Amino acid sequence: MNKSFISLCTLLILLVSCKSEKNTTPVKEDTILEKVAKAHGIDEWNKVKEIRFTFNVDRDTMHFERSWVWNTKSQEVQGISNGDTIIYNRQSVDSLAIKADGAFINDKFWLLAPINILWDQNSLSYTFKETALAPISNDSLPKLTVVYGDDGGYTPGDAYDFYLGDDYTIKEWVFRRGNSLEPGSVATWEGYESINGINISKMHKNKEGNFSLYFTDVEVLK
Repeated sequence: MNKSFISLCTLLILLVSCKSEKNTTPVKEDTILEKVAKAHGIDEWNKVKEIRFTFNVDRDTMHFERSWVWNTKSQEVQGISNGDTIIYNRQSVDSLAIKADGAFINDKFWLLAPINILWDQNSLSYTFKETALAPISNDSLPKLTVVYGDDGGYTPGDAYDFYLGDDYTIKEWVFRRGNSLEPGSVATWEGYESINGINISKMHKNKEGNFSLYFTDVEVLK
């Protein structure tokens, strides 16, 4: 047989083999943390330069609010509460700013929890159930449970149960301090609005109807 013909056949076999291997390479599937974060706009996050929002709480007849301006690039934070203003940088939080920073982290987590848990993935563990009974609606929904480690942060060891919709957006959540079996708070995630690509739940209510936590004056600047 002609040597050039044999060489051509060998080359064709190698090409087919390489193509077959390429086609059978498995595609990495997103983790549940990635799916939840993407449903809330994390793919747009690198374009975000600044977020402004007012955190509001209505409990019975009491109203509380505080406002924030967060430069996501420089990490400078401006907080306004009860007429007082504080400006500090999250890269160097001193003793004067630590109380304000704890409040900012709390409010930011309510605003961006589904994205925040992906940022924090190295300091938490998580489990996922295909169906579980949601505490407010009593619907059967997928349940993602996140438990933070015992070291670092303002509230180490805390746990969150996220009840998800078919699109991986959060519908309800349960906060459990120190991973206690008893819930610290239970609230809806509703009033979603896509603001410059970031999908934000602006309203949270409890089952009894005497508590609401919500966001106003939300701006996402790119």
